[in-house]
Amino acid sequence: MTETPPGTAERVVVVGGGHAGTTLAGLLRQGGYRGELVLLGSETDLPYQRPPLSKKFDGDGPVQWLRPAEFYREQDITVRLGEQVTVVDRAARRVRTASGGTYAYDVLVLATGAVPRGLTLPGADTRGVITLRTLSDARVLRGYLADRGRLVIVGGGYIGLEVAAAARANGVEVTVVEREGRVLARVASTRFSQALTRHHRARGTDIVTGARVVGLTSRHGHVDGVELADHGRLECDAVLVGVGAVPQDGLARAAGLECDEGIVVDGRARTGDPSVLAIGDATRRPVAGVPGSLRLESIPSATEQARQACSVILGTATPAAEVPWFWSDQFGLKLKIAGVVREPGDSGAQVTRGTAVRGDPSSERFALFHHEDRIVTAVESANAPADFAAGRKFIASRRRVDPARLADPGTPLSEAVMN
Repeated sequence: MTETPPGTAERVVVVGGGHAGTTLAGLLRQGGYRGELVLLGSETDLPYQRPPLSKKFDGDGPVQWLRPAEFYREQDITVRLGEQVTVVDRAARRVRTASGGTYAYDVLVLATGAVPRGLTLPGADTRGVITLRTLSDARVLRGYLADRGRLVIVGGGYIGLEVAAAARANGVEVTVVEREGRVLARVASTRFSQALTRHHRARGTDIVTGARVVGLTSRHGHVDGVELADHGRLECDAVLVGVGAVPQDGLARAAGLECDEGIVVDGRARTGDPSVLAIGDATRRPVAGVPGSLRLESIPSATEQARQACSVILGTATPAAEVPWFWSDQFGLKLKIAGVVREPGDSGAQVTRGTAVRGDPSSERFALFHHEDRIVTAVESANAPADFAAGRKFIASRRRVDPARLADPGTPLSEAVMN
């Protein structure tokens, strides 16, 4: 298969109108790309910010456009909305859409994102049982919250907790149901999880952990209850399902590209086909300082991969690897997390793991510095931007630190580094 030399692509086609694909289109024009640039989005709305969908349900609602409509005209970016790509023909270098459209490419970028994982339980398809991924989903959820009904959230991940906080702020009765023994069990440390649980419960969120949903009941065709294996039945007026997301790698699989719970790419967003790149939530990629590969669902990760893809297409220097991070807003907490949290019992090399706690986790300002052999590997923070920024630098530098100094609020963080 002939490779398009870097910097010579005359036509770039981006499949996916989310943050990753839209950011790449802007970066290409900013970097001087003058070829044809086509952005194919399956939704009918212009590309928009997804984080506000789970955070903002008052005022003007969750709509925040990534770029104004005139941006695409001014930058000569062809945007085709409501176009679902169905086939990638790698041999002919073209894609086909459900509407019958055909788009040839020199470089194809798959930015297909992920979709919410659904429930395969009795009653899961009942009216009033919703997921949250698109602007349309957010509009439906906003309608339920406006009615001040009872909301049950199945899944205690970040999306579920963000919606719970927004709902409680609007006076909605909320119950979060989590199958694991604590919320955020797969993505946060036990201490961080406990701190957020206390914060939510103090503000009226009912959190039920170790609970398995076995079915949903309905009345007149609309959901009215969630049945739990060992905790009875929860009455409700709406159910939000937030049990994770599934990468949309079907196109890549059908095209013969390597996939492993996500499209497999290298540290420059390249697939096994030199003419096909992949970026964003649909990918599985190497992360600096972490063994193997990961699928990261975050805006910073999507932006980093967009920069990588841009450098490949333009033939410019590879951008430096970044420490993975993301944020979450819950009530008055501005949460920022960097690195990959590994609990003391996690599998891996034999290392001495610990956590330096700076501040009081029962308060609204604290930071948790997780370290292995005195090297910081992750930081979880609440309303502590300076601590978070220092933590990212510690992770990137891999310099040894003194945990006792990290934990002492009276000691400047710069003095925690060991010479």
